[in-house]
Amino acid sequence: MNGMEKNKKYFIQSVDRALSIIEILSKEKELGVTELSKRLNIHKSTIFSLLGTLQYRGYISQNLKTGKYQLSLKLFEIGHIVFDGLDLLKISRPYLEKLLTLHEETVHLVVLDNDEIIYIDKIESSQSIKISSRIGSRLPVHCTGVGKAMIAFKSEQEIKEIIKHKPLKRFTSNTITNYENFLKELQKIRRQGYAMDNEEFEQGLICVAAPIKDIKGNVIAALSIAGPTIRMNKEKIFQTYTERQGLETRVPNR
Repeated sequence: MNGMEKNKKYFIQSVDRALSIIEILSKEKELGVTELSKRLNIHKSTIFSLLGTLQYRGYISQNLKTGKYQLSLKLFEIGHIVFDGLDLLKISRPYLEKLLTLHEETVHLVVLDNDEIIYIDKIESSQSIKISSRIGSRLPVHCTGVGKAMIAFKSEQEIKEIIKHKPLKRFTSNTITNYENFLKELQKIRRQGYAMDNEEFEQGLICVAAPIKDIKGNVIAALSIAGPTIRMNKEKIFQTYTERQGLETRVPNR
């Protein structure tokens, strides 16, 4: 049972709906009452009340020209407070910078949250051809190098629970969608110590990722380099793995 299921008995519908509005607006520039009503299948009057509360608390603002709503900077402020409290971000930064300097490819720091990965840090490549990603975005675990690098070291029961809630959806012809094949892939990752996204989420993109463990051996995050197939090579794979080993010696217990 994951954390979301455990907390269902404390579920409050109005709070859930308000948070759904925030999540939708995080992916759109701005939306109106009617659009949100259709997206959430909730009556306009209820949407209007929820928007009014969120606006009163400063989480959204209204564009007076269009009448539509957008997220405010309050969420940005809260996010930075959370980030400032993460030792992992401060400790890992020099390693991300070193990987960028060595290979000039986009580097990421990622954690697992509610059966998905979430990007918590990123340094973008200056190359003309580069990947599109952003801090705070979420992706599935099964088709990303960082996701596979983190769940490979979980128990089989934990892996089953994750896949139960986030099925092995196909994104490209390389995506692993068979459960038994997926388990074999995770076994391979445990043996070699790193994972790859071999055009499994996006065609033409390769990601090499390594798990980050605390001194007790618990996987708490993953780092990666990602770039187009024409530039990714074995040297970059090996360097990502070795940089992870240096980072692990400095990560505190969680």
